[in-house]
Amino acid sequence: MADALKRTVSGMRPTGPLHLGHYFGVLKNWIDMQEQDECYYFVADWHALTSDYAAPERIRAHSAELVKDWLTAGLDPQKCVIFQQSEVKPHAELTLLLGMVTPVSWLERNPTYKEQRQEISDKDLGNFGFLGYPVLMAADILLYLPNFVPVGQDQLPHLELTREIARRFNHLYGDFFPEPTARLTHAPKCPGLDGRKMSKSYGNALSLNDSDEDIAPKIRGMFTDKNRLRKNDPGNPDICNLFPYHQLLSDENKQAEIRQGCTSSMLGCVDCKRFFMENLVAFLKPLRERRAVLEANPNLVQDVLREGNEKARAAAETTMTEVRRRMGL
Repeated sequence: MADALKRTVSGMRPTGPLHLGHYFGVLKNWIDMQEQDECYYFVADWHALTSDYAAPERIRAHSAELVKDWLTAGLDPQKCVIFQQSEVKPHAELTLLLGMVTPVSWLERNPTYKEQRQEISDKDLGNFGFLGYPVLMAADILLYLPNFVPVGQDQLPHLELTREIARRFNHLYGDFFPEPTARLTHAPKCPGLDGRKMSKSYGNALSLNDSDEDIAPKIRGMFTDKNRLRKNDPGNPDICNLFPYHQLLSDENKQAEIRQGCTSSMLGCVDCKRFFMENLVAFLKPLRERRAVLEANPNLVQDVLREGNEKARAAAETTMTEVRRRMGL
């Protein structure tokens, strides 16, 4: 095993095509980390079952597409381990064993559990899997003995629960699991086309696999500064729905030019959208080239998963051998 101090683990649920918010909020950080850490990135298909258990066929279809999006975005299987959670059975075994020592009260106080039970009304989430998913999450992480887990600020309570479960195991069976440290990731603002959070379910997303024909009408209809009703009205980039993307895709000189043109009303929203379209097409060009290679070689995704699953199983089985020994199994 490589130095555990440099091991990073993270996963993503297969719920559909990835969009710009996923790229700039998660994938860009993953791509940077693969250059410096030993990274394990997994398709969290068992996690998807906790809420989408009634439609498992969608999970299977989305899993392969998720990996395709990852490879398209720039994850390199020569630099990181890409695998599928359900193909590495020790995830289930460690979940069971950690569940034996995790108090139910820890799970019930999980803020996400409370919020989603209240907000999601079209699914029955009163199942054991949904209540216990933090234990599965802890197993996903601890199985690879990492010291770092990339998370956003809103995910810190979940990681803290993993740390508590690790402490409890170590107290009962002797120090073994590291208490993984949060590697806080910068999540730049990526608003949706309508100003809300970018989400597939809202229909307001710019997907990584969108064509120019898909993108053009989306950008034309994109919200900008709601207070700017006419071109000769001065705009405010700081409240504009579009300007955050100039900050992500334009250089500093271009950003300054756009800000000056907007606030002086010399630059209209149509021009601003044209700049965004040009930058977005240039950004997507290498992604489309990588996707074309994958489309021409349909077995590549399965080959990546097969190799990654084998590497993940080897690391996971090493961990489980010691867990079983410590628990007298």
